[in-house]
Amino acid sequence: MKLVEQVSRTTAEQIAGQSAKPAGAAYPPRQKRVIAVVASLTASLVIFRLELLKRLVAAGHDVIAFAPENDLRVEQELARIGVRFVRIHMARTGLNPLDDIRTFWSLRQHFRRLKPDIVLPYTMKPIIYAGIAARALGIKESCFLVTGLGHVFSDAAGHSFKARAIRHLCVRLYRLALRGARVVFVYNDADADDIRRYRMLGADLLPTKIPGSGVDLDHFTFSIPPRSGPTFLMIARLLRDKGVVEYVEAARIVRRSFPNAKFQLLGHFDSNPTAISREEIDGWVREGVLDYLGTTADVRPYLTACNVFVLPSYYREGIPRSILEALATGRAVITTDLPGCRDTVQPGVNGMVVKARDIVALADAMACYAGSPELAETMGRQSREVAETKFDVHMINRMLFAGMNLAD
Repeated sequence: MKLVEQVSRTTAEQIAGQSAKPAGAAYPPRQKRVIAVVASLTASLVIFRLELLKRLVAAGHDVIAFAPENDLRVEQELARIGVRFVRIHMARTGLNPLDDIRTFWSLRQHFRRLKPDIVLPYTMKPIIYAGIAARALGIKESCFLVTGLGHVFSDAAGHSFKARAIRHLCVRLYRLALRGARVVFVYNDADADDIRRYRMLGADLLPTKIPGSGVDLDHFTFSIPPRSGPTFLMIARLLRDKGVVEYVEAARIVRRSFPNAKFQLLGHFDSNPTAISREEIDGWVREGVLDYLGTTADVRPYLTACNVFVLPSYYREGIPRSILEALATGRAVITTDLPGCRDTVQPGVNGMVVKARDIVALADAMACYAGSPELAETMGRQSREVAETKFDVHMINRMLFAGMNLAD
């Protein structure tokens, strides 16, 4: 039996035990269910949840996906695998209470009409408003996937009166949403600790930790890094909290000693308050310190073409999917010593971990790879092994099924 299979079965059994409700609260695991999966970004249903959705359908369940944007490519892919798509109103960012009330009401109306047996939301707003809507309608099986508690719980959100007030409001909303949950999955210890510290769950239920969303190891195949270079690649939403500015500043330092080094950035612009502007990106490109690659539906060619993957994030991450894809491709990783990010790297084995916002430390790590090209290849092989033993999407989906008491 493969190590992955051993790990997955053992962990799945443990999760089933952690998430078990008192006698009589669970339903028969082989019964067909109507399952509502709620997202804040339509594309994420394919990018992050495709294998889970396919597995739910293959197990005989009726799966309905809810998300805010019209995205024909995603809708076609969901239809192909047998998942119904329902568009809902949701402002992914922003604090307009009228928008959020509309989101809650939209979900409540759809749930009333479609009568899901299980509600499975992920990310902050879906968890809060789908959770409250499900409770209002008496839907008993709510399973929550906390991919990250949200920016308001990060150090970057600050400690001003406004920040504390918003955090307090979010805690109260989380408590309302999570009350009576069957299972609450988390990606890292920091989120689990905050859920306990802010008493978001009742005393009868603990958060269930899983290693992220996982990565499809057949889709993201191993490749040896190019011999030329070095080429560093960062893939992220263009937010300051993701460490984009630090990446650029560190690149300036490294280029003084390694003028042939390339620094690439791939990602989309965002409406988040900490977003990087198009003008800033254009300025760095004109300066020659950065190659901006735009956006893509397939990151694999860019991962294959780089030597080292870099994510100097100080955003409140769950476990960054971009790093998991880099691990599966066989790339050494440089990231920060923060929850979620550090869970993907064994320092000195498959990458390096640096202090968040420490530009000099980040530059030193990149210079280390620039000066020793063979190091990226050696550590990249270890990255693939980490992906296989810890982050295989099929292993993680078995954990989710066990936690939700669904037959696989």
